[in-house]
Amino acid sequence: MIAMRVLAAAVGGVLFAAAGVAAAGNFASDRQVDFFARGTHQFYVWCGNGGDYVATMDGSNAEDAQMKLYSAAKAGGKTTCWPVWQGRLSG
Repeated sequence: MIAMRVLAAAVGGVLFAAAGVAAAGNFASDRQVDFFARGTHQFYVWCGNGGDYVATMDGSNAEDAQMKLYSAAKAGGKTTCWPVWQGRLSG
């Protein structure tokens, strides 16, 4: 009788853990889709000499938008700054 309860609890725990992993996988894949999607992307621009800021840039994907923002910052004299992707803005 006790063995059956322990076995049932173990099976329930495994099913609960599997459901949690499946749900977490869905959240991760949404972020991956956003990285490769066209639209407006938000970046935290880290500057080595201080003066960090948040900026947005349109692009065919996050990498395209990041390079556009990096080029714009460099052309503006901010040569020690690098944009770090935060996510894609909806809308």
